[in-house]
Amino acid sequence: MGTWDIGHFDNDTAADFSGDLDDLPEGERAGLLFGKLREVAGTGDAYLDSDIAVEAVAAAALIAAQCPGGEPVATPYGPDEPLPELPAELRPLAVEALDRVLTEPSELLELWGETEYGEPWKAGVVALRNVLTAAGTEQTSLGPGRR
Repeated sequence: MGTWDIGHFDNDTAADFSGDLDDLPEGERAGLLFGKLREVAGTGDAYLDSDIAVEAVAAAALIAAQCPGGEPVATPYGPDEPLPELPAELRPLAVEALDRVLTEPSELLELWGETEYGEPWKAGVVALRNVLTAAGTEQTSLGPGRR
């Protein structure tokens, strides 16, 4: 995996994932995000491959960008095409996937842990998780169907 910084899209796998999203019709993009998150969340305690984990972190960043307090994905390595409004139901799945990425056995966690940038990378993933968790709580507190 070519990685040039600690951002969620600052590696070859996430940049390729962005291209895959751009290649899909708008109506299919949320499904790709769901699939990547579900793949990671469903690994249980099996070894988690770094490429799969990177795609889930990128998917979570895109979902968090649409949440209150979320930061827009403003990198040239993110998707070029705008995403539709994503279903709020993706938020708890994104949290579950991020929790899995940050739990051993996770190759991505191991790889970052071997560098001096492991803690800042982890802090970035935790920040995504916090935005998603807060948005999920806010959505629930407003009641069904209310925003």
